[in-house]
Amino acid sequence: MQMNKGTYKIVFMSDILGVSPQGYYHYLNSLEKPYKYERLLAEITQIISEDECNDTYGSMRMWEALHHKQFLEKGGFPEIPHERTVYRIMKKHGLIHAVKRKPNGITKADKDAQKSDNLIARDFTAEKPLTKAVTDITELPTADGKLYISGIFDCYDLMPIGLAMADNMQAKLCERTLESVASRYGKAAIKGLIAHSDRGSQYTSELYRNAIKKYEIRQSMNSSAGKCHDNARCESIWGRMKEELIYGRYDTKKMRMETVKSLVWRYFMSYWANRRICSAIGGIPPAVKRKQYYESLNLAA
Repeated sequence: MQMNKGTYKIVFMSDILGVSPQGYYHYLNSLEKPYKYERLLAEITQIISEDECNDTYGSMRMWEALHHKQFLEKGGFPEIPHERTVYRIMKKHGLIHAVKRKPNGITKADKDAQKSDNLIARDFTAEKPLTKAVTDITELPTADGKLYISGIFDCYDLMPIGLAMADNMQAKLCERTLESVASRYGKAAIKGLIAHSDRGSQYTSELYRNAIKKYEIRQSMNSSAGKCHDNARCESIWGRMKEELIYGRYDTKKMRMETVKSLVWRYFMSYWANRRICSAIGGIPPAVKRKQYYESLNLAA
């Protein structure tokens, strides 16, 4: 209509196109006005640009990230609308991320091995750090063969408290994961920690159980009949890592194993621990949650 207004009357074109002249003029006026959420869109774009994995944020985590940024900046931040409005803004500007795939578990149970009780019963929360954690193994293909990643995550704040990687998934890998936790926090700090896993042969092995005893950790395992939901928190973390870091971004099959190790290490120990917004702990990064806990202890003292 705008292109042909010199040839045809607006009323005539409106009638042909089935729109009202008032609607047309309202549209023209809206073009002259600044976008209502221009500042908020700039903040969303800034958050996405801060890390390559942030482009996987959905509207809820973006809404939480905006609130976290607003808290850190302490003034001068645009008003944050409802999460559904954030969704509409992101959708309008092509910023909504589509989930690509879900990973499968890889550990195999040893049916003849002695099992430990399920001490957490799908309660993946904790009152304080280093009291309850979940652990598991996942894999990534590389040009040098499969890379196996063993991690242990604190249920209090999802902090990756231990991480080990190797070209095999033998029990030694899981032992090294516990060693990394003890090296980082000290044996005294992790005494009594509940470490929950599936019933994979690595976790029922003598080597792993000896490490459990050495560090005075309490072992917990999935219930019988292969109930994968008993360790759903750890499975979810692996899925997030692959979705945010790997799928559609890197073809690890063409990459050297050491390079993939570096990517995974950076993702968990730098990005996940310090910057990633985690909805399960209140929409803040694990390091912030942990800092708040220790600051509360100082205030209480």
